[in-house]
Amino acid sequence: MVTVDPEALSQVLSAIDLRVGIGRRQLLETGALLALAPGDATLVYVADGAVHGIPPLDAGCRLDVDRESRLVEVDAHDRSTVLRTGDAFLTLGRGPLALAAEQETTLIVVALDLADPAPPLDGVLPDYITVTAFDELEPAAASLAENMGPAVPSARPKSKSDPLICRLMATTVLLSVIRAWAENGCAPEGWPRIAADPFLERVVEAIHEEPGREWTVERLATVGAMSRSVFAERFRSAIGRSPADYVTEVRIDAAKRMLDAGRTVAETSRELGYASDEGFSRAFRRRTGVTPSAWRTAAPASVPA
Repeated sequence: MVTVDPEALSQVLSAIDLRVGIGRRQLLETGALLALAPGDATLVYVADGAVHGIPPLDAGCRLDVDRESRLVEVDAHDRSTVLRTGDAFLTLGRGPLALAAEQETTLIVVALDLADPAPPLDGVLPDYITVTAFDELEPAAASLAENMGPAVPSARPKSKSDPLICRLMATTVLLSVIRAWAENGCAPEGWPRIAADPFLERVVEAIHEEPGREWTVERLATVGAMSRSVFAERFRSAIGRSPADYVTEVRIDAAKRMLDAGRTVAETSRELGYASDEGFSRAFRRRTGVTPSAWRTAAPASVPA
C-alpha cells in the first residue's frame, strides 16, 4: 500500500481550483439509465439502491470496506461493477459512460468544471475512482451528500444562501472522496507532488507554511535558489499559473478554512497579510464570487447534519 504524506495531501487538496455545481437528486427506476457524456466530470453518491456502469466499472483502483470490521482493502483488479448505497464515484469524463439502475435508486449527482484542472489532478487521477462504503470511511461527508439536492425536482431553494451552501457541501464531499481514495492505498507511487522540481517544491512549501508573508517574486526566487526571471518561467511552466496568482490562491483557500472555523473577517485579513479588510474582501470575492462575511455565514459547520 502506498503511504501518502497527510501534509502533502492537504496541500494538494487546498490547491485544487474547481467550479463545483449544486448537487441534484436523481431518481432512477429499475433499468433506467443516467448518461454521463464525454467531457463532463461528475461526482456521484449512491444515496439508496444500486447501479452498474456501461461500460463496466472494472478498471482502476477500488476501495472496499468491510462494514462489520471496518477493515479497508484495495483491489486494483476487482471486476465487480455494482455501486450500492453509501458508495461514491468520481469520473473525469474522459469517455462515454452511463449508470444503469439495478433497482429503484436515488443518486446525488454533482457536475464539476475541470476544463482547466489544477496541476495535482492533471494526469494523476484515473478515468474514474470508486470508493465503496464511503459512508463508513467519511461519515460526515456522506451525511452532507445525502442531504444535497431537493427531494422534489421542482423544489426551489428556500433562501438566496442555499445555492452557496450546496456548493460548499458538494466541494466538501468531492475533496473527501479524493482524500479517501488517496489515504487508503489507491494513489500511485510518489503522489501527490505539486512539482517534479525540488527547488519549486521548496517554494510551494514555504508559501503554504506562511501564506500571510509578503511574498514578492524576488523573495520566492531566493527561496528556490534561482534568479527572478528563471524562477518565474519555471514556476509558471510547472504549476500552470504565475507565482502571484498561486500565492493569492493559497491565501484564499486558507481564508476559507479560517472563516469556516469561525474566525472573523478582520482576523483572517490581518493573519493573511492583507493591508486592509477591503482589499481582502475584494480578493476573496474575485476568487469565490461571494464576500468573506457571506462565506462565513454559510460555512459548512453551520449547516445541520
